[in-house]
Amino acid sequence: MQSKTRGYLFALLAITIFSIQDGISKHLAGLYPPVFVAMIRYWAFAVFAILLASRMRGGLAVTARTKRPVLQAMRGILLAAQIVVAITSFTLVGLAHSQAIFAGTPLIIALLSMPILGERVGWRRWTAICVGLCGVLIILKPESGFFDVDLLVPIFGCLLFAFYVISTRLVSRDDSAMTSFFYTGVIGAVAITLIGPFYWTWLSAPDWAWMALLCITGISSHYFLIRAYDILDAVVVQPLTYLQLVYASVMGLLIFGETLNLNMIIGSVIVVGAGMFTVWREHVVARRNASRR
Repeated sequence: MQSKTRGYLFALLAITIFSIQDGISKHLAGLYPPVFVAMIRYWAFAVFAILLASRMRGGLAVTARTKRPVLQAMRGILLAAQIVVAITSFTLVGLAHSQAIFAGTPLIIALLSMPILGERVGWRRWTAICVGLCGVLIILKPESGFFDVDLLVPIFGCLLFAFYVISTRLVSRDDSAMTSFFYTGVIGAVAITLIGPFYWTWLSAPDWAWMALLCITGISSHYFLIRAYDILDAVVVQPLTYLQLVYASVMGLLIFGETLNLNMIIGSVIVVGAGMFTVWREHVVARRNASRR
């Protein structure tokens, strides 16, 4: 029981810090290119991944050994691109609106799992997916009668992260979680460094402090999330991640002066409910299949 309590504490810490990280990213991206902000953040992430991998049994040599190098490289590039898109979305669309759309990611993952992973989706999950996608449409409903093209940015980010998760599930069949984490940090840092220097901008003294805090939150959030997954099942941690939508809404309102319309609130409730059911149902089906083997 104490172990599970620590697991929940680690998960809540990770999610809270991720939300603070999003707020700092939005602040910096309002002043500097999102690619540049993401690159500095990724450098810190890569250093953390390398240090963590070196402490594993066998060190870097064993951790870096992979049976799926191409897929691992693709994962790293996908996540790096998604982070840039997410930071851009926070600036263009706002924290709350972006997180409301990102909440639909589990639904897209469920859809992609059929053709890519060969998973079967029953009528319950199909119903949840359809209901959740209706919730996304409610969130996207334009108030002025014209669709805001900026909303395509978080939608694209949602798709990128869904493909990242699907590729992670594929590679987990052959590689350990630590190997995947190592390549996520290193490949992502290499990929974004090929582009980021073209957007280099010198930070002001106060903003260097914000950038340092961004790197610290990036490292600590990943550390606590790893600790949480060491103790708790993914099906327990996943629903807690929807707290990011609550945090984003509060920060958006109180710090960045964002507004929440009725469409977004109703749509978010529908999407979160459908997403939580989808994740739970995937867990039930996975346990049933495992018991039959």
